[in-house]
Amino acid sequence: MVSPVKKDSILVVDDAPDTLELLQRNLESRGYQVLTAPHVMEAIEILKTTAIDLVVTDLKMPGASGMDLIRHVRENFRDIEVMMITGYPTIETAVKAVKFGAEEYLSKPFTDTELFSAVEKVFEKVHGRRMTRPAWHRSQTSPYGLIGESEAMQNVFSAIAKAASTSATTLITGESGTGKELVARAIHYNSPRNSAPFVPVNCGAIPGELLESELFGHIKGAFTGATETRAGFFQTADGGTIFLDEISETSLSMQVKLLRVLQDKEVYMVGSTRPRKVDIRILASTNKDLVHLVKKGLFREDLFFRLNVITIEIPPLRERGKDIFLLTQYFATQFAEELGKPKLRFSENALSVLKNYHWPGNVRELENVVQRLVVMTEGDLIEVPDLPSLMRFSALQKTGLHRTLAEVEAEYIRNVLASVEGNKTRAAEILGIDRKTLREKLNKKLKVTPS
Repeated sequence: MVSPVKKDSILVVDDAPDTLELLQRNLESRGYQVLTAPHVMEAIEILKTTAIDLVVTDLKMPGASGMDLIRHVRENFRDIEVMMITGYPTIETAVKAVKFGAEEYLSKPFTDTELFSAVEKVFEKVHGRRMTRPAWHRSQTSPYGLIGESEAMQNVFSAIAKAASTSATTLITGESGTGKELVARAIHYNSPRNSAPFVPVNCGAIPGELLESELFGHIKGAFTGATETRAGFFQTADGGTIFLDEISETSLSMQVKLLRVLQDKEVYMVGSTRPRKVDIRILASTNKDLVHLVKKGLFREDLFFRLNVITIEIPPLRERGKDIFLLTQYFATQFAEELGKPKLRFSENALSVLKNYHWPGNVRELENVVQRLVVMTEGDLIEVPDLPSLMRFSALQKTGLHRTLAEVEAEYIRNVLASVEGNKTRAAEILGIDRKTLREKLNKKLKVTPS
């Protein structure tokens, strides 16, 4: 019998809360680290940010089924095993589950002994694979499912571990495209709150006049159109974590309300005079310098101090050295498998161009570039001419110190626009300005007519 160790992790997926609780309690009693998800889509989100060894999934669930989850795991993860459990056992279902890639198949009801025996059989294979896996492959990912070997990313991994062990409010900073939400998910799913909801909120994407209602909820009749009482994101995240993405985009009046939530752990629904207690962990992120915004009076100093208990700064891709190569190979493998194409190889010259490019869109931009290469390239070897023209000719651009500030700004804006394929909304986010300011700069400096 294989003795389980703490590093063996299991994700249990079942739409029945009683089953989830029972399986989690029983498996944790044998020393496994257990995460739970009530449906397939949440399980997929957990798999994005958390290193999982075994997925135990029910067959029939609302929305996507256990078969869909098995297919997703087999198409996207080489090292995760799957076990199917079902209360509707048939020979056809069992054969189909094994065909899709399930290692074990259990019919409900099953005994604890049957469960432990099946899980232990799976982990015998997991442990054997770990022993034979090459060292270079083992070192590419962190325990949080994030990729990076650079010192800068090792510091991030260390900070994630410390933040996950507490319930302290955490501020995640970094340029657009660096992976702030991935870090937030890693903190949540490696914390004691991992079986409770993780609720991400893009503060910049919700109109200011609607943000309060979306965050705190509203009661029936609170305003025109409020035909029923509806809970907000804070109530949805009760017991878990709420992630306030781009919190710098909130208004000063909303910042006062957020400060009250941080201080008192209670919210006022729009139209209500009675507070409601919430048990939540707050994570926030920004791609802007909050200290600078505080000095300009655009962000409340007291809220900044409340948010800045723990700070995790994610480095830009250009400062991550050989991580660029690891990420390139990861995305190339992922997209090649999705499209059924051969895995791309990169020439030394092409890798040199990738390494020296400034990556204004960071990891998101690299992902988009590799996806485009996988789709558009006929062969399996990427040479310099296959790369986007902006990257090929960046080394030839004028870089002397005799240029004016306007010239430098104009070049940078062109590069950012090119990196996001002309998407002005995304470009404005990366530049840290609003779309109106970007349009004015395009008209005055770049002499480009905005669409």
